[in-house]
Amino acid sequence: MTLVSSAAERSPARARARAAASVLAGVLLVALASQLAVPLPGTPVPLTLQPLAVLLVGGLLGPLPGAAAMVLYLALGAAGLPVFTPFGAPGLLRLLGPTGGYLLAFPVAAAVVGWVTARGTGWLRLLAGPLLGMVAIHAGGLAQLVALTGSARAAFAAGVVPFALGDALKVLVAALVLRRAAGRTRALG
Repeated sequence: MTLVSSAAERSPARARARAAASVLAGVLLVALASQLAVPLPGTPVPLTLQPLAVLLVGGLLGPLPGAAAMVLYLALGAAGLPVFTPFGAPGLLRLLGPTGGYLLAFPVAAAVVGWVTARGTGWLRLLAGPLLGMVAIHAGGLAQLVALTGSARAAFAAGVVPFALGDALKVLVAALVLRRAAGRTRALG
């Protein structure tokens, strides 16, 4: 065994370290975005930048690392670390409450965005990926709210309607950022 490894031996280790750092950066981005939360009247779900961050993590990291970042984010939050929004039940209880469905949908949303956008950098894909990711987030949130309220109408009114315009804007912003990132990647390649 030697203490100095060859460049070929270090390359996989560097790739793994780079991948791990990307996943941690994704967790940090979503955790920071969760701190920008505004409670809204008439809904137990706050307005946050989390969905935008999730869309970006999925689109920038790809389907598997993006989903892995969101699973790690959920695990850290469930363990009680302050990565979720500043109001609401602590730790694992958050995943059982009114925002739990949205949170639990984050890995699926990141994977969907990553999968769609990895297949091309045209505007249609770069818009469809974040749009489908946002649909996944809302589907998870709506399902949990229906389970908690017993009413699809009440769940839709509290969990989708107040956020529709803002989330459409987040989808557009995500598409623009991903488009810009795709352009930089092509310029570097």
